[in-house]
Amino acid sequence: MRKEIILLSIITGLLITINNKTMAQEFVFPDLPYAYDALEPYIDAQTMEIHYSKHYKAYHTNFVKAAEDNNITDKSVEDIFSKISTYPAAVRNNGGGYYNHMLFWQIMGPKAGGEPTGKLLEKIISDFGSFENFKTEFENAAKTQFGSGWAWLVVDAQGKLFVTNTPNQDNPLMDIAPKKGTPILLLDVWEHAYYLKYQNRRPDYVSSFWNVVNWNKVSDLYLKAIK
Repeated sequence: MRKEIILLSIITGLLITINNKTMAQEFVFPDLPYAYDALEPYIDAQTMEIHYSKHYKAYHTNFVKAAEDNNITDKSVEDIFSKISTYPAAVRNNGGGYYNHMLFWQIMGPKAGGEPTGKLLEKIISDFGSFENFKTEFENAAKTQFGSGWAWLVVDAQGKLFVTNTPNQDNPLMDIAPKKGTPILLLDVWEHAYYLKYQNRRPDYVSSFWNVVNWNKVSDLYLKAIK
C-alpha cells in the first residue's frame, strides 16, 4: 500500500511538472526567424537588434512577471486579452507588447513583398475593391495613428476583413478594442521601430513595409482565422 502511495506521488509530481512546462511555453521568448540584417535596406540591422533584444525582451520579461503576479500563467494570451479590462495595466501593456511583436516578426521576412495570392487576395479585392485600395487604407491607418501604436488587417467574426489602428500595445483581440477580430497583418508605428533609419519620416517607413511582408504567412493566418 505504501509503495502504491509513493508511486502515485511520483506520477502526480511528474504530471505537475509536465503541466507547468506546458504553461510556461505559453510565454516563451521566441527566436527572431531571420538575421538582424535580413530586412535591409528597408529595416536596418541596428533597429532590428535593439527592437528585438531590448524592447521586445523587456515586454516579455515584464509580461511574465505581471502574469505571475496576477496568477494567470495557466491562461493563453488570447484568453487574457478577452478579459483584459479586468487586469492591471501591466498585463495589458506588456501582454500586448509581447503578443504584438511576436506576430510582427512572423509576418515579415527576407525575399518577401509583392502581393498575396489565392483566397487572401480574392478576399482583399472583395472587401476593399482592389489590393491598391487596401494598401492605401492600411497606410493611412499607420500614418494617422497619433503617437505610438499599430496598424492592423483583421478578420472579424463574420469573416470580413477590415483595417484599424490601436494606441500603445493594444490589439483587436482585447475586449477594450473598438473593433474586435483576429489580426493577420500588423505594422509597428512606435518610433523605436523606425526612428534610427527614417527619423520623423513615418510615411517612408510605412511605404517600405510592403517590401518585407511575408504574404505566405499572412495567408496562413487568414485561412486559420476563417476555419
